[in-house]
Amino acid sequence: MELVIPPRDARTFIVPAGHFFRIVSIDGPQVGDLNLWSRNNLNEQFYSGKTRALHGTHVSTGDQLWSSFPFLRPMATITFDTLDWYGWDDDGGSVHDVIGTRCDPYTHKLLSGNNYHHCCHSNLARALAHETNKSPTEIEDKIHDVLNVFMCTGFTKDTHQYFMKASPVRPGDYLEFIAEIDLLGALSSCPGGDCSSTHSSDEAKCYPLKVEIYKPDQSDLTKWVSPDVSSYSGSHGY
Repeated sequence: MELVIPPRDARTFIVPAGHFFRIVSIDGPQVGDLNLWSRNNLNEQFYSGKTRALHGTHVSTGDQLWSSFPFLRPMATITFDTLDWYGWDDDGGSVHDVIGTRCDPYTHKLLSGNNYHHCCHSNLARALAHETNKSPTEIEDKIHDVLNVFMCTGFTKDTHQYFMKASPVRPGDYLEFIAEIDLLGALSSCPGGDCSSTHSSDEAKCYPLKVEIYKPDQSDLTKWVSPDVSSYSGSHGY
């Protein structure tokens, strides 16, 4: 199954547990903002902060995307990354970060005074609204901090502030995962394009992204099991 996400827009997709999915660059350098939920419970969602604590500021092959409390289990594991050669550059930048949030219309309004409706937050809200047959305002609180796929970011060495630079991604590059649980995903093709200059506007050159979903041979999954939710009692000492 294949799904193309238009520039400055987002789409949802479903990945059954044990299936693989790829986020693919197809026409030009483009970053994407990824949200994940349990297909059966939108309250279980990707937890970028815990993923960062367990794996670091940027993720690649072998790292896992963890879900929120009280579930805390791997949602997906990265199985292949064509950009793993990039490593860390001289500025301290790397790709696929879990330190940025997502471009959003609230911060854009705060800084510019203007309304812009194709920030990744809004794109993801529209996509999830369409998936759930709710309005964007009803479902917006389910949009959460993202995995910034293909994005090249880091912290400045002097002031330790978050920076973005041109993504090294090129057509044919992809980031591949195995779904550890039944997933609902949403991917936004960011209005920043490769995030080398402008952001949250219609000025940057933007390209579509593609999601590919693969069903594995069942013999390949003989030793694989979907993880259980956290076994913590939940009492919190009460």
